[in-house]
Amino acid sequence: MPDSRDRQLLERIQLGLPVCPRPYSEIGMQCGMSEAEVIARLTKLKQNGVIKRMGVIVKHYPLGYRANAMVVWNVPDELITQRGGHVSCFPFVTLCYQRPRQPEWPYNLYGMIHGKDRAVVLRQLEQLNQACGLLNFEQDILFSRRCFKQRGAVYQHNAGLANG
Repeated sequence: MPDSRDRQLLERIQLGLPVCPRPYSEIGMQCGMSEAEVIARLTKLKQNGVIKRMGVIVKHYPLGYRANAMVVWNVPDELITQRGGHVSCFPFVTLCYQRPRQPEWPYNLYGMIHGKDRAVVLRQLEQLNQACGLLNFEQDILFSRRCFKQRGAVYQHNAGLANG
């Protein structure tokens, strides 16, 4: 169970890490902890499942990436691991994951391609389909029409955090 210092640290990291050479040291100074303590606490919170993952959120739209496409495929279950693993190896694929099919949505493999040009993204998709053996599977390509707010996890004072 997170204690009060863990909660203070969680509140701080939900705003994002500072852009500096030693972000954990900077956070530590703000929270009255050493860099080593910040790293140790974050490691423990991750090991205990309080933090699922830490990663970078790239705000792609201001960088000129405006032809962003979520590609979805309906891949037989026995091939999903192999084909998904192959898709994820391409440098232009920024996300690749499996989700359960839904009655109204038959797709189970998802891949994200961020691009600056729609024609380039479509050529990359063609390359993926051919190289990964996905041509014969039902698929759709969903280009973004607007940019949503991008942010990391929000740790609220609720069930797991309120009673430290």
